[in-house]
Amino acid sequence: MKAKLIYLWETIQTSFWFVPLLLVLAAIGSAIGLIFLDSTIDFKPAGALGYLFSGGAEAARGILSTIAGAMLAVAGTVFSITLVALTLASSQFGPRLLRNFMHDRLNQIVLGAYIATFIYCLLVLRTVKSDHDLDFIPNLSILFAIVVAVANIFLLIIFIHHISLGIQADTVISESYKNLNDSIEKLFPDQDKEQDSQLLASRAQATLNALIVADVVKSHQDGYLQVIDYDRLLELAHEHDLFIKILTRPGGFVVKQQPLAKVHARKQTDEKLLHHIRGSIIIGGQRTPLQDVEFAIRQMVEVAARALSPGINDPFTAITCIDNLTATLAHLTRAHFPEKYRCDDDGAPRVEVHPLNFAGLIDASFNQIRQYGERSPSVLIRLMESLDTLMNFARSDEQKDAIQRHAAMVLETGESGITVKNDLNDLKTRYESFLKINV
Repeated sequence: MKAKLIYLWETIQTSFWFVPLLLVLAAIGSAIGLIFLDSTIDFKPAGALGYLFSGGAEAARGILSTIAGAMLAVAGTVFSITLVALTLASSQFGPRLLRNFMHDRLNQIVLGAYIATFIYCLLVLRTVKSDHDLDFIPNLSILFAIVVAVANIFLLIIFIHHISLGIQADTVISESYKNLNDSIEKLFPDQDKEQDSQLLASRAQATLNALIVADVVKSHQDGYLQVIDYDRLLELAHEHDLFIKILTRPGGFVVKQQPLAKVHARKQTDEKLLHHIRGSIIIGGQRTPLQDVEFAIRQMVEVAARALSPGINDPFTAITCIDNLTATLAHLTRAHFPEKYRCDDDGAPRVEVHPLNFAGLIDASFNQIRQYGERSPSVLIRLMESLDTLMNFARSDEQKDAIQRHAAMVLETGESGITVKNDLNDLKTRYESFLKINV
């Protein structure tokens, strides 16, 4: 249930309607509250407040109508600017990065603020009356509308500045790097908690040997596996004495009727239990970074790949991506990767998963950049330098083997793609230095 709630909250956060809806509701509440205050107290603007507003019913209607019309027009402008930014981001950096722009809280607040101000002015406008003895001019509500309108002018300036920064390559890469590190922090929270992998494997095998029935949970739709509710699976496995083997990792694509999990039990499992297990595995139309570190990595890789395309040919952006990916991988060399087996509260292995490993993540980080940068000496040289840096952080033979394998592939790529002899010699010099220091 926790994973489902996190997934739902992530979906809401990346929508363009949630924050504006909250602001509209706040505007409606503010209008009702301030109108009530105006009806119960006889507030007359004086002093400095009198300069903001001190007119009659016609002046009140004119001010509120002007603010409402202006806010609606600016909301249209903000929406147009946002669409242009999204279009530019999609073509320049890749469609998968649109998620970051949609997630941007300031963009949501700005759009919601103008719509909310428009709604507020309409609600206050309808209460203004000029029927001689029944005159009602909500002075406090009108002053609030004027203050909000002035604040919205500054908000527009902030928005334009924010959008101008947001579509720059360095900002996009920095935001992607932050999102990647956030994903890593969530997926590797217990970096100091070591477990005996061999002991877990033997205990898991002992559990499997005691369970004689195996059922298969199949997908009911096509799509990407987005979230697995491990807590719910452990709860079900403990309650019904099961061992659940997950067959696909988050981020993998599954087709309808493809097996998602194998359920080992002491007796035949009923369809209701299989339905609950299937419900703990969320499938959607796109990958998300919630439990999929490779997706967060590929967002940055996509920026680098597009920068290296013939139409853009921007190796500097690609090098910036390599530097940020190197920093992330250096952090991962010190991280404790999740175990293959998940245990219940009694310490019994109950769920087997496809764990992440360093070799897979370095492949996801550098393979495509190396392939797209085949004819770019500066990119290949920076890749070799990054691998040299990573070797200084490597703590296990698995990590060292993966880094050495990539260094050899970078050299091989350069030998086949670099046509200028001096450039190739520079790459070979970096590789020889890598071998002398690290092998």
